[in-house]
Formats: sequence, C-alpha cells, structure tokens
Amino acid sequence: MDQWLSEYGVTVGVGGLILFMIFIVWDLAKRSNAGKFGTMILYIGLALGIFGFLMKFVISYLLKQAGV
Repeated sequence: MDQWLSEYGVTVGVGGLILFMIFIVWDLAKRSNAGKFGTMILYIGLALGIFGFLMKFVISYLLKQAGV
C-alpha cells in the first residue's frame, strides 16, 4: 500500500498541482493585464516545468528497460 501511494499518489498529486498552477497563471495574467505576449511567456515557463516533470517518467522508464 505504501509503495502504491508513493508511486501513484505523488503522480496524481503533482498532476493536480499542475492543473492548479494553470489556473494560477491564467489568473495572474488576467489580473496583471499581461496581454497576449506576456500570457504566452507565462505559459511557456509553466510548460517547461511540466515538460521536465514528464521527462522524469520517460527517463525512469528507459532506465528500467535498459536494466540499470
């Protein structure tokens, strides 16, 4: 049970936090009148963080397949 919670609970929890961060970035852009370019920059920054999080799973999978 503990391993399952560690494996999937963290993934679901971080996924929920990512959804919340999307809302936060949208609200920040709206309140600060960032415009289209500013909003795009904020979302690019968030996307890079999400990409890094997803790459962790891809790299872990590839290492398990390689037997490392």
